[in-house]
Amino acid sequence: MPSPIKRSTIDPLPVPVVSHEDGVMTLHFGSNYIQSQMVVDEPEFLSLAYTRAMMAFEMFMPTPREIALIGLGGGSIAKWCYRHHPKTRLTVVEINPHVIAVRNAFRIPQDDRRFRILCEDGAKFIAKTFTRFDVLLIDCFTAEYPPQELCSQEFYDNCHKALTEVGLMVVNLCVKNHTRILSRIRKSFGGRILLSTSDDGNTVVFACKGDMLWRKNEDAASFRMKLRRFERKYGLGRAMAPRG
Repeated sequence: MPSPIKRSTIDPLPVPVVSHEDGVMTLHFGSNYIQSQMVVDEPEFLSLAYTRAMMAFEMFMPTPREIALIGLGGGSIAKWCYRHHPKTRLTVVEINPHVIAVRNAFRIPQDDRRFRILCEDGAKFIAKTFTRFDVLLIDCFTAEYPPQELCSQEFYDNCHKALTEVGLMVVNLCVKNHTRILSRIRKSFGGRILLSTSDDGNTVVFACKGDMLWRKNEDAASFRMKLRRFERKYGLGRAMAPRG
């Protein structure tokens, strides 16, 4: 396992802590908040409930051509997209080189013609990109909170611009009071949003550009039913069973 890069006095980016217990690898930044988990014997299994909810974008966008993921973490989402969407180009943007440095420990694929990891500021990347993405996945946190620049009105406006005409943005919100953030997303996407609270308490926001990708009478209950069908399709509707 590669050792994380040591933090210098001039480098404000935190060094991730990688722990290994009972067959599960965990990435965090020295707080109680878990950034990512991987079952060692099943490295592509989505062990955290909110990641399974985020991957339900497939119900609305089954064959995306371009996906951008802001925030690498332990690579659970990146590995899922890489395996289950072999014809999709996947760009992962991660600002912290220390996180990228442990990619091999979490068995994240190497860069190739359809997969790349960029060490860049996610907000700046979205603001300047000329690529129009079918799906934008936003899952980025510091030790406990999302960076301010990744939950601003300007950022969500730029996300809207960076999508195709029928593109979809999916955001993981793990903050207790996210009313202001939701208001910004609604403003950027003209109110075309759908919320799902995952079993681990995270709120996952689906925001659509253009016409709604789901029925206008879609509600949280019907979405949960679809999510359960999605989990059964991939054998995800089970508790994580780590092995020692």
